[in-house]
Amino acid sequence: MSVGLIAGYGRLPLIAYNKLKEIYGDVVVVTITEESTVDFKAISGKSYEYSVGQVGKIIKTFKKEGVSEILFAGKVNKTLLYKNLKLDLTAIKLLFTLENRNDDTIMLKLVDEFAKNGITILKQTDILKDLFLPEGVYSKKKPSRSIYEDLLFGYKIAKELGKLDIGQTVVVKKKAVMALEAIEGTDAAIERGCRLAKEGGVVVKVAKPHQDHRFDVPTVGIDTFKKISDNRGAGLAIEAGLTFVVDIEEVIKFCDEKGLIFISFNGEKL
Repeated sequence: MSVGLIAGYGRLPLIAYNKLKEIYGDVVVVTITEESTVDFKAISGKSYEYSVGQVGKIIKTFKKEGVSEILFAGKVNKTLLYKNLKLDLTAIKLLFTLENRNDDTIMLKLVDEFAKNGITILKQTDILKDLFLPEGVYSKKKPSRSIYEDLLFGYKIAKELGKLDIGQTVVVKKKAVMALEAIEGTDAAIERGCRLAKEGGVVVKVAKPHQDHRFDVPTVGIDTFKKISDNRGAGLAIEAGLTFVVDIEEVIKFCDEKGLIFISFNGEKL
């Protein structure tokens, strides 16, 4: 049985592809040309490339290939909506029926459109659960009391931000908000917040209070930590069992080399 993969930015789509291959055998890949960083044509016998605005063609391709289940993996930047994209009729119709352009509003509309065509969206958390981390401190450098206080403060702010479906990441220092993630994405928010903090900004990334596990599961990797290091941040705190961590060994090594703090925490215990 064939399964589908819609691949966005980063290494997560490649990890997802390998896991889907292991589970299902046959994987049909659609890469989003504006975002994809993996050359799936060199990997998969069934690989297609479409613009994010070609929703109708993506659906037709999966139906032609006999795909009834697909997985989203990798970031697709929402700022693409404000660029000069060529939209097909399906994408135009979906955009005009949106109540707003929040992440969940857009994704749920896409999910409905796929469902109308007999295609179900798989939960990322079912396929990629190996990328979750248990609670703990993963860096050699341990957090100070002030870091924990900033973590607690940042967690509360980030949860409110997620509740409003604006973003999932905040940067704080001494219980002051340096930056809130919005349409620009995690890396840009980290850069702005750590720069404003001058030094020692704490990055906190959480799941939304009502996270849809089919899409937009918070994800971090080596690029996230490089952005923190480059901007003199103190480190990163993520929610245990709710955030994907890509290339964990590489991440831990980098944190220890750069003196960054990396915490996986349980929000219910804070």
